[in-house]
Amino acid sequence: MAFDAYFLSAVLQELRQAVLDSRVEKLHQPSRDTLILHLKGQTGRHKLLLAANPSNPRLHLTKESPENPAEPPMFCMLLRKHLSGARLVAIERPPMERLAVLTFDCIDELGDPVQKKLVAELMGRTCNIYLLGPEGRIIDCLRRIGIDEHIKRPALPGLYYQMPEPVDKLDIRTQTQQDIQDLLQAPGADLLSDRLMDTFGGLSPLVCREAALYAAGDSGARLEGCDIQGVSKKIAAFFAQHLSDPRPWYFPDRDGDPKQYAFCPVVQYGACLQAASFGELLDRCYTLRDRKEAMRQKSQTVRKTVTNLINRIVRKMALQQQELLATYDRERLRQLGDIVTANLHRINRGQTVLSAEDFYDENMAVIDIPLSPLLSPQQNAAKFYKDYARMKTAEKELTRQLELGQQEEKYLRSVLEELDRALSDAELEEIRRELQDGGYLRPDSGKKRLKQAKLPPLRFESTDGYPIYVGRNNRQNEELTFKLARKDDLWLHAQKVHGSHVIISCGGTTPPDDTVTQAAQLAAHYAETTGGQNIPVDVTPVKQVKKPPNAKPGMVIYHTYRTVIVNPYADIVVDELNAEKKEDNA
Repeated sequence: MAFDAYFLSAVLQELRQAVLDSRVEKLHQPSRDTLILHLKGQTGRHKLLLAANPSNPRLHLTKESPENPAEPPMFCMLLRKHLSGARLVAIERPPMERLAVLTFDCIDELGDPVQKKLVAELMGRTCNIYLLGPEGRIIDCLRRIGIDEHIKRPALPGLYYQMPEPVDKLDIRTQTQQDIQDLLQAPGADLLSDRLMDTFGGLSPLVCREAALYAAGDSGARLEGCDIQGVSKKIAAFFAQHLSDPRPWYFPDRDGDPKQYAFCPVVQYGACLQAASFGELLDRCYTLRDRKEAMRQKSQTVRKTVTNLINRIVRKMALQQQELLATYDRERLRQLGDIVTANLHRINRGQTVLSAEDFYDENMAVIDIPLSPLLSPQQNAAKFYKDYARMKTAEKELTRQLELGQQEEKYLRSVLEELDRALSDAELEEIRRELQDGGYLRPDSGKKRLKQAKLPPLRFESTDGYPIYVGRNNRQNEELTFKLARKDDLWLHAQKVHGSHVIISCGGTTPPDDTVTQAAQLAAHYAETTGGQNIPVDVTPVKQVKKPPNAKPGMVIYHTYRTVIVNPYADIVVDELNAEKKEDNA
């Protein structure tokens, strides 16, 4: 990724054209590191996202509507107090810095006009967002940094805001071709891309490699042996072109989503594409990733509990399997009982070993049979028969317990798969309630949880107009299959893996093959096999699907079915994610 200073400059230019002179209508903080400003201006309504996430810092226009917490964080409430109704009048960036300063015209408590600034520092580990008053004092910030002798820039309310130390590198925009040639001839790094990175500020390693590829024909080109004059001429032309006219270029992954991006073509990995805007590019790159990361953090406690339960079940089944293997030798106990019974006349009370011929052996070998000195000869013989009967009963019980353990392990692994697919607090809450109902989690006691609206299944529509429903979790799978679906609807599920139940609502008709294929592609996508190819998906009428007695939620059996081989359908999933918007929290 290349969210460097010049990429940010291009994003800010896009913002100036879209939202300058807009007013702040609403402000939300969907996660600890992310703010969204709802702006209204002459060009319409826009949403400006500021993410001070150390791993993925960015600022851009977004079309997404992330789910907001039920209670806004304190920093969000403070920003609403100071910026609601404010007009965005300036968007600036210091040279070669990943830092944006948004200036707002506001009205203070006395009704006087004042200017306040929102400063977004998007610089890795030191990411932060500051709200500054008219005099440049910090009203508050996203991450407070205490005063310490080792801290150069403390961040606390009331302190004056300090700009980061200036970048101690050259600005490529001010350098002539001769300047670049002289710099390349100076001693230093051997690689051309490393020399560019060490010399010029605001550039990412990705962009420096692209410049080296353009100028020398190789992203890993070495300065030794290069035509320095020709290379410097091409480097000057490269940056003159792309810094004066930056475009949102990206290299796609196999699903078509941006894997690498920059303000210049990204050709070192292969053919690259151009997005419609910088905001759209960043939306596609980070939106789903952010949802999954937020859910991963929120579901960490539940995930750990389920993982521990699975590990406990696996260890228990391993011990049961060893005990079961021991029962397979029980026939020898019956044989020893027969031998002891045939030799009762030779056994004296208190004897500890019986040496007798094994008449179950072809050679009639003499064997030593251990006896209990506390038992009579008849009781010793009876003990072997009793142990034989106990082993026989143990085999049946252990086999039953292993089957139950396998079912429970399979169910809990399906819950882990649900947690991986959960993209909202409501979905996570449904999974938590499912585990509570199953006795795996303790019910909430004393702590009153906010009521979550019951989630409906995901709904899609095939190109032939047939509704397709997808269960989000085990409880919803069960309700969808056995309560909402009609007997003549079609049921689909990825074969022999955990995944969602998929229903084609047929309405008494036979759906075309294209509809069945699209539903099967959805079943493949919403299953453990996501990312794979040639996924087998079973298709059968709903009336053929049965729930075994006492089975876990979502567990079914079916015998009459046909199988189709498909690839997961990513496009229809993206469409659904964009269509399924959450209402903004007040």
